[in-house]
Amino acid sequence: MPSNIDPIDRRRTFAIIAHPDAGKTTLTEKLLLFGGAIQMAGAVKARGEQRRARSDWMKVERERGISVTASVMTYDYDGHTFNLLDTPGHEDFSEDTYRTLTAVDSAVMVIDAAKGIEDQTRKLFEVCRMRNVPITTFINKMDRESRDPFDLLDQIEQELQLHVTPATWPIGSGRGFLGCYDLFHDRLVLMAKGAKGALPELGETCTGLDDPKLDRLLPADAVATLREQVEMARGLCPDFDLEMFREGHLTPVFFGSAVNNFGVRELLDGIGALAPSPRPQPTADRLVDPEEDNVSAFVFKIQANMDPKHRDRIAFVRLASGHFKRGMKLKHVRSGKLMNMHNPVLFLAQDRELAEEAWAGDIVGIPNHGNLRIGDALTEGEDLRFTGIPSFAPELLQRVRPDDPMKAKHLGRALEQLAEEGAARVFKPLLDANWIVGVVGALQFEVLADRIRTEYGIPVHFEPAPYYTARWIESDDAIALKSFQDGVRSAMAEDHDGAPVFLARNAWHLDTVTKENPALRFLKTKEQTA
Repeated sequence: MPSNIDPIDRRRTFAIIAHPDAGKTTLTEKLLLFGGAIQMAGAVKARGEQRRARSDWMKVERERGISVTASVMTYDYDGHTFNLLDTPGHEDFSEDTYRTLTAVDSAVMVIDAAKGIEDQTRKLFEVCRMRNVPITTFINKMDRESRDPFDLLDQIEQELQLHVTPATWPIGSGRGFLGCYDLFHDRLVLMAKGAKGALPELGETCTGLDDPKLDRLLPADAVATLREQVEMARGLCPDFDLEMFREGHLTPVFFGSAVNNFGVRELLDGIGALAPSPRPQPTADRLVDPEEDNVSAFVFKIQANMDPKHRDRIAFVRLASGHFKRGMKLKHVRSGKLMNMHNPVLFLAQDRELAEEAWAGDIVGIPNHGNLRIGDALTEGEDLRFTGIPSFAPELLQRVRPDDPMKAKHLGRALEQLAEEGAARVFKPLLDANWIVGVVGALQFEVLADRIRTEYGIPVHFEPAPYYTARWIESDDAIALKSFQDGVRSAMAEDHDGAPVFLARNAWHLDTVTKENPALRFLKTKEQTA
């Protein structure tokens, strides 16, 4: 691709979504490997320091072997700049994933060839569908025993209501997996045997499935099966339609084995050729076009303590428009103040480098000391409010106490930082000195305790709290809101932004209070906007 192409058109900002253990982190590694961003993939199952996947940089992630926070990796490949956002696979951390999906233009859905579509994949797909995010599918682990490819395509079509077009077709599976036929480029790509870690050859260009080259390179039964299956697939599946794909109605399907580096190049080429460049971003008043001259951006994630030696906080910012330059001043819309962009950074997981410039579609990190929050807008003067960045009411609530009571004040500061990051909801009851922590999944309590101990030096313990759920409360009637709060002070708290929160003891309590106060809105989901 020529280097003089519009820098915004070159951008591909995408997330990887999957059920845990579908091979998402391995695929992330291999995409970076093909992109030249890392010399050796992190060998997720290897020993010692090698075991550390590049995208799983937090200590707790390395110890548990799971992704619990989204991370960003920016790299160039074949004339494109890719911004890859790896997301938590574990459902207990799905809120981070939902917010990350507000910052991407497309997604890669990874499916285990033996298991097909699983629960978490289904949920994440629905979030993509709500946002009309185009999906590219990668069916992984073809080198293991797997389901029939037609069954897998049928499941995607039936369960996700998504048209499918195979981009590559597998030749065998499990021990008999020989490689794939690239249907988009009429290319035979064979999996190198015994060359684990090596990058596969580009493949043999063919003049179609009737090319005698196939008979020379493949066993007779494999060629016969390949020709028969591809003919069936072409008869059953629609031709690839770029517009339908970009509208979120059709998915191209690639088959491969990420652990063997196989099928990854074809996937990466497909994202470069087919996935959209940066799309317009919604605000309360208008759509922001990426080609606009003025810089605008929104914060979709805050991460504390990426560098354990410094109590830093990085705001992950998606550029919506314009040409960003280091040192420029941007208006922080919520406060109305100007912020000087002294040291913005680009990411490769926890590694970072100063970003001298960036364009719409890029993700930059803005180091700050708590001024920036999720949903905040940064602009060259216009008062924009970006929409669609969700915050969810927690489903599990517990009290948290420091093991050393003298550290209660320090614990409060740590909890507020973690709440700003979006790692959990934190509530300060009006009539109780103890903090209440709310999460979506139980594993988050363990991870929070671990992080508070290792990152802030405060051992803590969680205890049951007498609450069923929390709801933000809003009303257009300020008197009705104050009257309600005064009447139920024992059930009232504030979140880290100072917003009023009602803590319900049980479902009946919530139901009764909601019915008795029609002038109030009890919110389960709150949109975070500047």
